[in-house]
Amino acid sequence: MGAFTTGLRTAVFPLMLGAAFAAPAFADVVTDWNARAEALAVEKRLLPPPNARGMAILHVAMFEAVNAIERRYTPYKLTLKGDLSLSKEAAAAAAAHAVLVALHPDQLAPLDAALKASVAAVPDGDAKTKAIELGKTAAREILAWRAQDNANAAETYRPATKPGVYIATIIPVSSTYGGTTPWTMEQGSQFRPAAPPALDSATWTSDLNEIRELGARNSAKRTEEQTTIGRFWFVTGPQAWNPIVRQLVAAKKLDVVDGARLFALTAMAGDDALIAVFDAKYHYNFWRPVTAIRNADATGNTATPRDGSWLPLGDTPMHPEYPCAHCITATAVGTVLQKVLGNEIPEVSMTSPTAPGVVRKWTRVQDYMEEVSLARVYAGFHYRFSATIGEEMGRKIGEQAVASKLTR
Repeated sequence: MGAFTTGLRTAVFPLMLGAAFAAPAFADVVTDWNARAEALAVEKRLLPPPNARGMAILHVAMFEAVNAIERRYTPYKLTLKGDLSLSKEAAAAAAAHAVLVALHPDQLAPLDAALKASVAAVPDGDAKTKAIELGKTAAREILAWRAQDNANAAETYRPATKPGVYIATIIPVSSTYGGTTPWTMEQGSQFRPAAPPALDSATWTSDLNEIRELGARNSAKRTEEQTTIGRFWFVTGPQAWNPIVRQLVAAKKLDVVDGARLFALTAMAGDDALIAVFDAKYHYNFWRPVTAIRNADATGNTATPRDGSWLPLGDTPMHPEYPCAHCITATAVGTVLQKVLGNEIPEVSMTSPTAPGVVRKWTRVQDYMEEVSLARVYAGFHYRFSATIGEEMGRKIGEQAVASKLTR
């Protein structure tokens, strides 16, 4: 389990957002544009699915551009050709710039300035010009393909109620995202799990009673550290894993091609994990702990007592419970990291806007993944069985991504 500290220690995440370029032999340009894209997503408060989709488009385009110059891996989709005289840094920056301008047209001026700064150190000439055009082409072609991915399908969630009976009028989020075209899966339902446990089963009884006690806002059983972990992981989407990838790319001194590949694999796995989990969530439409505990007397299970005023540690996310989205994304991304870099890693750390002053640290990828899953139980958002199922799905997605995409 990762340790945490409080106080005035400088956070890694803000430092990475403002990182400047170092030696051009390494993947600093890829890391810098990842941080820039993340800052835009945070500023605009993007939900995890559109954020993850944008990150995957960004990083696949950058990978295709630099891999076309030095063909080290199988391309993801494009058949671009460059030669070794072209600047990989310029190609990556141009691809990233073009993607972000397409996704955030209101940010044209600052993105233009960022591109100018990114390529300033690359000598002017034909090699630079061609590299920039190569990057633009990679971005244009990936954007054109993903324009047909169904990510923006109209929301059609039907609230369940009886005629004339009030029901909460906030519509759940991301109800159609499971129908989005995946990056590494055949379809969103490829890894759809079996149904959640029956409401009279031993698993249901045990896990509901556990979260009623451990995940309650005023829990007497949850420790101070567990509360901190629960609050820390209220942060969602790519900002819950990108800082770790950035630090590992730097610590491992990955060059532009290998860094672009790792970012692309983690971004695709992260987006596919969200596609898979929302497919399952809205297929089963399973109730959250706050609903189940307040209605426990309606199940006929006398071993799960009702608590009519129960609240979780935080505000329950606005989508069905099963399976755990945080768990599947952390495990999908973590599995990619394990397969590419190994489980034992240089120490990485993160801060979170939802737990000011706290720094979490890990030296094993497995510890990071497990902490994220436990956090959702501590928060009162997910039953333990849902976290386990999310982990299993994420592991399959991460393994498939590495085995089938961007291979040597």
